[in-house]
Amino acid sequence: MSRTVESGPNVSAPVLAAYSYCEAVTGQQARNFAYGIRLLPLPKRRAMSALYALSRRVDDIGDGALAPDVKAERLDETRALLARIRKGEVDEDDTDPVAVALAHAATHFPIPLGGLDELIDGVLMDVRGETYETWEDLKVYCRCVAGAIGRLSLGVFGTERGALNVERAPEYADTLGLALQLTNILRDVREDAEGGRTYLPADDLAKFGCSAGFSGPQPPAGSDFAGLVHFEVRRARALFAEGYRLLPMLDRRSGACVAAMAGIYRRLLDRIERDPEAVLRGRVSLPGREKAYVAVRGLSGLDARTISRQTVRRRT
Repeated sequence: MSRTVESGPNVSAPVLAAYSYCEAVTGQQARNFAYGIRLLPLPKRRAMSALYALSRRVDDIGDGALAPDVKAERLDETRALLARIRKGEVDEDDTDPVAVALAHAATHFPIPLGGLDELIDGVLMDVRGETYETWEDLKVYCRCVAGAIGRLSLGVFGTERGALNVERAPEYADTLGLALQLTNILRDVREDAEGGRTYLPADDLAKFGCSAGFSGPQPPAGSDFAGLVHFEVRRARALFAEGYRLLPMLDRRSGACVAAMAGIYRRLLDRIERDPEAVLRGRVSLPGREKAYVAVRGLSGLDARTISRQTVRRRT
Protein backbone atom coordinates (compact mmCIF):
# COMPACT_ATOMS: atom_id res chain seq x y z
CA MET A 1 0.00 0.00 0.00
CA SER A 2 1.49 3.32 -1.00
CA ARG A 3 0.86 6.69 0.56
CA THR A 4 -2.37 8.16 -0.82
CA VAL A 5 -3.09 11.61 -2.17
CA GLU A 6 -5.11 13.39 0.49
CA SER A 7 -8.38 15.11 -0.28
CA GLY A 8 -8.06 18.72 -1.36
CA PRO A 9 -9.42 21.77 0.38
CA ASN A 10 -12.59 22.03 -1.73
CA VAL A 11 -15.05 20.07 0.37
CA SER A 12 -18.73 20.93 0.02
CA ALA A 13 -20.75 22.41 2.87
CA PRO A 14 -22.89 19.26 3.40
CA VAL A 15 -19.79 17.07 3.60
CA LEU A 16 -18.08 19.51 5.97
CA ALA A 17 -21.15 19.43 8.21
CA ALA A 18 -21.12 15.63 8.14
CA TYR A 19 -17.45 15.54 9.12
CA SER A 20 -18.08 18.06 11.90
CA TYR A 21 -20.76 15.79 13.31
CA CYS A 22 -18.38 12.81 13.25
CA GLU A 23 -15.60 14.83 14.90
CA ALA A 24 -18.01 15.88 17.65
CA VAL A 25 -18.96 12.24 18.26
CA THR A 26 -15.29 11.28 18.39
CA GLY A 27 -14.36 14.06 20.79
CA GLN A 28 -17.23 13.24 23.16
CA GLN A 29 -17.08 9.46 23.09
CA ALA A 30 -13.47 8.43 22.41
CA ARG A 31 -10.98 10.53 24.33
CA ASN A 32 -8.06 8.13 23.91
CA PHE A 33 -8.74 7.86 20.18
CA ALA A 34 -9.20 11.63 19.89
CA TYR A 35 -5.80 12.27 21.48
CA GLY A 36 -4.19 10.25 18.71
CA ILE A 37 -6.03 11.50 15.65
CA ARG A 38 -5.55 15.18 16.52
CA LEU A 39 -1.94 14.62 15.39
CA LEU A 40 -3.07 13.85 11.82
CA PRO A 41 -3.45 16.33 8.97
CA LEU A 42 -7.03 17.51 8.52
CA PRO A 43 -8.18 15.17 5.70
CA LYS A 44 -6.94 12.08 7.54
CA ARG A 45 -8.37 13.31 10.84
CA ARG A 46 -11.77 13.76 9.23
CA ALA A 47 -11.64 10.31 7.65
CA MET A 48 -10.68 8.70 10.96
CA SER A 49 -13.55 10.50 12.69
CA ALA A 50 -15.96 9.12 10.10
CA LEU A 51 -14.63 5.61 10.69
CA TYR A 52 -14.97 6.06 14.44
CA ALA A 53 -18.53 7.41 14.24
CA LEU A 54 -19.74 4.41 12.24
CA SER A 55 -17.85 2.01 14.51
CA ARG A 56 -19.35 3.70 17.55
CA ARG A 57 -22.83 3.26 16.10
CA VAL A 58 -22.21 -0.46 15.72
CA ASP A 59 -20.82 -0.75 19.26
CA ASP A 60 -23.74 1.20 20.73
CA ILE A 61 -26.19 -1.19 19.11
CA GLY A 62 -24.38 -4.14 20.68
CA ASP A 63 -24.10 -2.49 24.11
CA GLY A 64 -27.62 -1.09 24.24
CA ALA A 65 -30.71 -2.34 26.04
CA LEU A 66 -32.58 -3.58 22.98
CA ALA A 67 -33.68 -7.20 22.67
CA PRO A 68 -31.17 -9.42 20.85
CA ASP A 69 -33.39 -9.84 17.80
CA VAL A 70 -33.82 -6.08 17.49
CA LYS A 71 -30.06 -5.58 17.82
CA ALA A 72 -29.48 -8.10 15.06
CA GLU A 73 -31.99 -6.24 12.87
CA ARG A 74 -30.26 -2.89 13.51
CA LEU A 75 -26.90 -4.44 12.67
CA ASP A 76 -28.33 -5.79 9.43
CA GLU A 77 -29.52 -2.27 8.60
CA THR A 78 -26.02 -0.95 9.23
CA ARG A 79 -24.57 -3.63 6.99
CA ALA A 80 -27.00 -2.56 4.26
CA LEU A 81 -25.83 1.05 4.72
CA LEU A 82 -22.24 -0.08 4.20
CA ALA A 83 -23.28 -1.78 0.98
CA ARG A 84 -24.81 1.53 -0.21
CA ILE A 85 -21.59 3.35 0.61
CA ARG A 86 -19.51 0.81 -1.32
CA LYS A 87 -21.81 1.18 -4.34
CA GLY A 88 -21.57 4.98 -4.26
CA GLU A 89 -25.29 5.34 -3.51
CA VAL A 90 -24.98 7.85 -0.62
CA ASP A 91 -25.46 11.44 -1.81
CA GLU A 92 -24.13 14.53 -0.08
CA ASP A 93 -27.64 15.54 0.96
CA ASP A 94 -28.35 12.19 2.64
CA THR A 95 -29.92 12.62 6.08
CA ASP A 96 -27.30 10.38 7.75
CA PRO A 97 -24.18 12.50 8.39
CA VAL A 98 -22.04 9.48 9.29
CA ALA A 99 -22.87 7.85 5.96
CA VAL A 100 -22.11 11.09 4.09
CA ALA A 101 -18.74 11.52 5.80
CA LEU A 102 -17.69 7.90 5.41
CA ALA A 103 -18.75 7.84 1.75
CA HIS A 104 -16.61 10.91 1.10
CA ALA A 105 -13.64 9.47 3.00
CA ALA A 106 -13.90 6.20 1.07
CA THR A 107 -13.56 8.07 -2.24
CA HIS A 108 -10.32 9.73 -1.12
CA PHE A 109 -8.60 6.93 0.78
CA PRO A 110 -8.35 3.19 0.02
CA ILE A 111 -10.34 2.20 3.11
CA PRO A 112 -11.12 -1.56 3.15
CA LEU A 113 -14.76 -1.09 4.17
CA GLY A 114 -15.17 -4.84 4.60
CA GLY A 115 -13.47 -4.32 7.95
CA LEU A 116 -16.66 -2.66 9.17
CA ASP A 117 -18.57 -5.79 8.20
CA GLU A 118 -16.09 -7.71 10.36
CA LEU A 119 -16.84 -5.32 13.22
CA ILE A 120 -20.53 -6.09 12.82
CA ASP A 121 -19.70 -9.82 12.89
CA GLY A 122 -17.83 -9.30 16.17
CA VAL A 123 -20.67 -7.33 17.76
CA LEU A 124 -23.06 -10.10 16.73
CA MET A 125 -20.89 -12.43 18.82
CA ASP A 126 -21.65 -10.15 21.78
CA VAL A 127 -25.33 -10.15 20.95
CA ARG A 128 -25.33 -13.95 20.95
CA GLY A 129 -23.47 -13.97 24.28
CA GLU A 130 -20.54 -16.01 23.00
CA THR A 131 -17.75 -16.95 25.37
CA TYR A 132 -14.24 -18.09 24.52
CA GLU A 133 -12.56 -21.29 25.62
CA THR A 134 -9.04 -20.48 24.42
CA TRP A 135 -6.94 -17.54 23.36
CA GLU A 136 -7.23 -18.73 19.76
CA ASP A 137 -11.02 -18.44 20.11
CA LEU A 138 -10.79 -14.97 21.64
CA LYS A 139 -8.43 -13.84 18.88
CA VAL A 140 -11.21 -14.39 16.33
CA TYR A 141 -13.41 -11.95 18.24
CA CYS A 142 -10.58 -9.44 18.80
CA ARG A 143 -9.68 -9.48 15.12
CA CYS A 144 -13.27 -8.60 14.25
CA VAL A 145 -13.77 -5.77 16.73
CA ALA A 146 -10.23 -4.34 16.89
CA GLY A 147 -7.89 -5.87 14.33
CA ALA A 148 -10.30 -4.81 11.60
CA ILE A 149 -10.20 -1.24 12.93
CA GLY A 150 -6.41 -1.34 12.65
CA ARG A 151 -6.63 -2.39 9.02
CA LEU A 152 -9.30 0.21 8.28
CA SER A 153 -7.11 2.89 9.84
CA LEU A 154 -4.17 1.79 7.73
CA GLY A 155 -6.28 2.58 4.68
CA VAL A 156 -6.34 6.19 5.85
CA PHE A 157 -2.71 6.35 7.02
CA GLY A 158 -1.15 4.75 3.96
CA THR A 159 2.46 3.57 4.03
CA GLU A 160 5.75 5.13 3.04
CA ARG A 161 7.22 4.22 -0.32
CA GLY A 162 10.32 2.10 0.10
CA ALA A 163 9.46 0.94 3.62
CA LEU A 164 10.88 -2.50 4.35
CA ASN A 165 8.43 -5.43 4.61
CA VAL A 166 5.57 -3.06 3.79
CA GLU A 167 3.46 -5.98 2.60
CA ARG A 168 3.13 -6.97 6.26
CA ALA A 169 1.68 -3.61 7.30
CA PRO A 170 -1.95 -4.90 7.46
CA GLU A 171 -0.79 -7.80 9.64
CA TYR A 172 0.97 -5.46 12.06
CA ALA A 173 -2.03 -3.09 12.14
CA ASP A 174 -4.25 -6.06 12.95
CA THR A 175 -1.91 -7.23 15.73
CA LEU A 176 -1.77 -3.77 17.27
CA GLY A 177 -5.56 -3.80 17.32
CA LEU A 178 -5.45 -7.09 19.24
CA ALA A 179 -3.07 -5.55 21.78
CA LEU A 180 -5.40 -2.61 22.38
CA GLN A 181 -8.45 -4.87 22.66
CA LEU A 182 -6.83 -7.22 25.17
CA THR A 183 -5.89 -4.17 27.24
CA ASN A 184 -9.52 -3.05 27.07
CA ILE A 185 -10.70 -6.48 28.19
CA LEU A 186 -8.41 -6.36 31.24
CA ARG A 187 -9.48 -2.82 32.11
CA ASP A 188 -13.19 -3.62 31.80
CA VAL A 189 -13.25 -7.07 33.41
CA ARG A 190 -15.54 -5.99 36.28
CA GLU A 191 -17.81 -3.83 34.10
CA ASP A 192 -18.20 -6.63 31.57
CA ALA A 193 -18.97 -9.15 34.32
CA GLU A 194 -21.72 -6.88 35.64
CA GLY A 195 -23.14 -6.82 32.11
CA GLY A 196 -23.10 -10.62 31.93
CA ARG A 197 -20.10 -10.85 29.61
CA THR A 198 -16.86 -12.78 30.01
CA TYR A 199 -14.12 -12.31 27.45
CA LEU A 200 -10.99 -13.78 29.03
CA PRO A 201 -10.47 -17.35 27.82
CA ALA A 202 -12.09 -20.02 30.01
CA ASP A 203 -8.92 -22.09 30.13
CA ASP A 204 -6.96 -19.08 31.44
CA LEU A 205 -9.61 -18.43 34.09
CA ALA A 206 -9.47 -22.06 35.18
CA LYS A 207 -5.66 -22.10 35.28
CA PHE A 208 -5.67 -19.26 37.84
CA GLY A 209 -8.73 -20.32 39.82
CA CYS A 210 -10.93 -17.51 38.48
CA SER A 211 -13.70 -19.51 36.81
CA ALA A 212 -16.23 -18.16 39.33
CA GLY A 213 -16.04 -14.77 37.63
CA PHE A 214 -15.72 -11.21 38.89
CA SER A 215 -18.94 -10.07 40.50
CA GLY A 216 -17.41 -7.81 43.14
CA PRO A 217 -14.41 -5.68 44.10
CA GLN A 218 -12.49 -8.72 45.37
CA PRO A 219 -11.07 -11.63 43.35
CA PRO A 220 -12.73 -15.06 43.69
CA ALA A 221 -11.78 -16.75 46.94
CA GLY A 222 -8.58 -18.82 46.64
CA SER A 223 -7.79 -17.52 43.17
CA ASP A 224 -4.53 -16.16 41.81
CA PHE A 225 -6.08 -13.10 40.20
CA ALA A 226 -2.77 -11.23 40.06
CA GLY A 227 -1.24 -14.20 38.28
CA LEU A 228 -4.06 -14.15 35.72
CA VAL A 229 -3.64 -10.43 35.08
CA HIS A 230 0.15 -10.67 34.76
CA PHE A 231 -0.25 -13.59 32.35
CA GLU A 232 -2.58 -11.57 30.11
CA VAL A 233 -0.38 -8.47 30.42
CA ARG A 234 2.59 -10.45 29.08
CA ARG A 235 0.43 -11.61 26.17
CA ALA A 236 -0.63 -8.02 25.44
CA ARG A 237 2.98 -6.79 25.62
CA ALA A 238 4.04 -9.39 23.05
CA LEU A 239 1.25 -8.19 20.76
CA PHE A 240 2.32 -4.57 21.20
CA ALA A 241 5.93 -5.48 20.39
CA GLU A 242 4.85 -7.19 17.16
CA GLY A 243 2.32 -4.52 16.18
CA TYR A 244 4.78 -1.67 16.77
CA ARG A 245 6.70 -2.87 13.72
CA LEU A 246 4.09 -0.91 11.78
CA LEU A 247 5.46 2.46 12.95
CA PRO A 248 8.52 2.75 10.68
CA MET A 249 6.23 2.06 7.70
CA LEU A 250 4.11 5.18 8.29
CA ASP A 251 4.72 8.84 7.58
CA ARG A 252 5.68 11.02 10.55
CA ARG A 253 2.22 12.23 11.54
CA SER A 254 0.45 8.92 10.98
CA GLY A 255 3.19 7.23 13.00
CA ALA A 256 2.71 9.82 15.73
CA CYS A 257 -1.03 9.08 15.79
CA VAL A 258 -0.48 5.35 16.16
CA ALA A 259 2.31 5.83 18.71
CA ALA A 260 0.08 8.11 20.80
CA MET A 261 -2.91 5.77 20.84
CA ALA A 262 -0.80 2.69 21.48
CA GLY A 263 1.31 4.54 24.04
CA ILE A 264 -1.76 5.49 26.06
CA TYR A 265 -2.85 1.87 26.20
CA ARG A 266 0.63 0.62 27.05
CA ARG A 267 0.74 3.00 30.00
CA LEU A 268 -2.70 1.79 30.99
CA LEU A 269 -1.33 -1.74 30.86
CA ASP A 270 1.53 -0.66 33.15
CA ARG A 271 -0.98 0.62 35.72
CA ILE A 272 -2.97 -2.60 35.58
CA GLU A 273 0.20 -4.64 36.03
CA ARG A 274 1.24 -2.64 39.10
CA ASP A 275 -2.14 -3.03 40.81
CA PRO A 276 -4.13 -5.90 39.23
CA GLU A 277 -7.07 -5.67 41.65
CA ALA A 278 -7.67 -2.03 40.68
CA VAL A 279 -9.68 -3.27 37.68
CA LEU A 280 -12.14 -4.89 40.11
CA ARG A 281 -12.60 -1.67 42.07
CA GLY A 282 -13.32 0.65 39.15
CA ARG A 283 -12.16 1.78 35.74
CA VAL A 284 -8.41 2.35 35.47
CA SER A 285 -7.55 5.38 33.34
CA LEU A 286 -4.80 7.90 32.65
CA PRO A 287 -5.04 11.60 33.58
CA GLY A 288 -5.26 14.05 30.70
CA ARG A 289 -1.76 15.44 31.29
CA GLU A 290 -0.25 11.97 30.90
CA LYS A 291 -2.18 11.40 27.66
CA ALA A 292 -0.92 14.74 26.40
CA TYR A 293 2.66 13.73 27.24
CA VAL A 294 2.26 10.49 25.29
CA ALA A 295 0.88 12.44 22.33
CA VAL A 296 3.86 14.82 22.35
CA ARG A 297 6.23 11.86 22.60
CA GLY A 298 4.54 10.29 19.59
CA LEU A 299 4.71 13.51 17.59
CA SER A 300 8.42 13.78 18.35
CA GLY A 301 8.92 10.50 16.50
CA LEU A 302 10.81 8.99 19.44
CA ASP A 303 8.72 5.81 19.55
CA ALA A 304 8.88 5.31 15.80
CA ARG A 305 12.67 5.76 15.79
CA THR A 306 13.10 3.38 18.71
CA ILE A 307 10.99 0.69 17.03
CA SER A 308 12.85 1.21 13.76
CA ARG A 309 16.20 0.62 15.49
CA GLN A 310 14.86 -2.48 17.23
CA THR A 311 13.56 -3.82 13.91
CA VAL A 312 16.95 -3.32 12.28
CA ARG A 313 18.71 -5.09 15.18
CA ARG A 314 16.37 -8.09 14.87
CA ARG A 315 17.15 -8.40 11.17
CA THR A 316 20.96 -8.20 11.59
